[in-house]
Amino acid sequence: MMTNPGELQSDVVIVGGGPVGMGLAIELGQRGIKTVVIERYTSPQPVPKGQNLTQRTMEHFHFWGAEEQLRAARTVPKEYGIGGLTAYGTLLGGYHYDWLQRELVRPYYYTDNERLPQYATEEVLRARAAEIAAVEVLYGYAGDAIEQDADGVSVKAVPRDGGAPITVRARYLVGADGSKSVVRDLAGITQTQSDHDKLMVLLVFRSLGLHELLERFPGKSFYNVLHPDLKGYWQFFGRVDLGNTWFFHAPVPADTTKENFDFEGYLYRAVGAEFDVEFEHVGFWDLRIALADSYRQGRVFIAGDAAHSHPPYGGYGINTGFEDARNLGWKLAATIEGWGNDALLDTYDAERRPVFASTAKDFIEKSINSDREFLQRFDPTEDTVAFEAEWSSRGGGARSEVNAFEPNYRGSPIVAGEGNSNALGNHVFKAQAGHHLAPMATVDGGNVYERLGDGFTLIALGGHQDECDRWAEAAAELGLPLTVVRDAVAGARERYEARMILVRPDQFVTWAGESPPDGEAALLRRAVGQFVEPA
Repeated sequence: MMTNPGELQSDVVIVGGGPVGMGLAIELGQRGIKTVVIERYTSPQPVPKGQNLTQRTMEHFHFWGAEEQLRAARTVPKEYGIGGLTAYGTLLGGYHYDWLQRELVRPYYYTDNERLPQYATEEVLRARAAEIAAVEVLYGYAGDAIEQDADGVSVKAVPRDGGAPITVRARYLVGADGSKSVVRDLAGITQTQSDHDKLMVLLVFRSLGLHELLERFPGKSFYNVLHPDLKGYWQFFGRVDLGNTWFFHAPVPADTTKENFDFEGYLYRAVGAEFDVEFEHVGFWDLRIALADSYRQGRVFIAGDAAHSHPPYGGYGINTGFEDARNLGWKLAATIEGWGNDALLDTYDAERRPVFASTAKDFIEKSINSDREFLQRFDPTEDTVAFEAEWSSRGGGARSEVNAFEPNYRGSPIVAGEGNSNALGNHVFKAQAGHHLAPMATVDGGNVYERLGDGFTLIALGGHQDECDRWAEAAAELGLPLTVVRDAVAGARERYEARMILVRPDQFVTWAGESPPDGEAALLRRAVGQFVEPA
């Protein structure tokens, strides 16, 4: 609680208490890092977005102690599917294929994926943060000004309903305040934008009739329509709940307002039928991909939409932001606790920024361009055979794309791998430096994920006690927390294709092999940014 009503002292101050900011606060608070969150809204804003939470994101909620609560908050019954559908022309037309089939990569993650509106996710995160003594949230405040010096950062938190501002002093500041980030601008961090010159509408509406029309596609929660007139940009429907509430994103003319456009007719044309519609929200946004030119400026960091933003294609946005929080969180904690350093903090940008650049280029923009080319080249009214052959091929491609989206840090200076950090990969069980660790059963009937420590974890598959002791001694000398896991079931070594695996606090592999070529201490120093200059 506050001891001085005009000033707060903290290790980290976060501006923006949306899902990314609150996730980061939980990550830090659970590690005992004193954290203050400055959040504009006293309650989550009831606009459905960020609905599709991947298996990887649900791993975060598991480690944040909020997985069970999040699943209980879902607005679509558990037995109902989370997959999607792509249609040509209209939703009820004759051509469609499955899309967003996250279940195809389920074996490579510890948890199932989930689906619920972002405001429901935020409620769960707020409740979890309230349980952590090290986290304090200033609801109804806006971050108005920042000053940083050699020792820390000061943020002026201004109450939105009037009253005296509060100065929050911390060692580090993180801006998780959205695509129009005040922190990013005040810190002088520039961004590069790719503007597709499209105004998009977001409609939230109620309709029992649409639910009845789409009962022919059981188990689907997302529907996107490819229409030749829209040149590759989607008309995108999503369920908010089962049977009644929907959201809809689609391009509209640049001069569209709430008053001058027939939104009801637009919905009818996209679906291919008329149905009851009761609008709850009409809003607009610019279709644009933006990437900050740096994720750090001194003691100031940015995360989530403040660092990167893009159209809601493929459910990448909120999941990418949560990964930012996990990546930055353990590195800030390590540095504050003394076993990390400034070089380790620099790897947040080195790892996360290339991954989003790849996500934007290799998945989002590629999808728009591929859809545009397809619509230009194929028309079922002109050449049905050619169209149907290509349509079938695209359905197979949608399935392979799920497997190909595998963000990794192969090019990171703190992992013992080679290559470039990006979002392109291939889901495999093999333990590879810079890649996410696949789950594996343990001899006691559990899972290796249940044995991972809060710091680093050494998985020793057949390692001798003296080897494990050397790792533990090297870690102790560095002050680095290390958990050793030795009892994996038969076959784990063959599936992981390694005898020894060093896993980071965010469940990415630092190194895998028989024995570290330069010794345990050298590898651990590298893992936390303690680079040794060449002689």
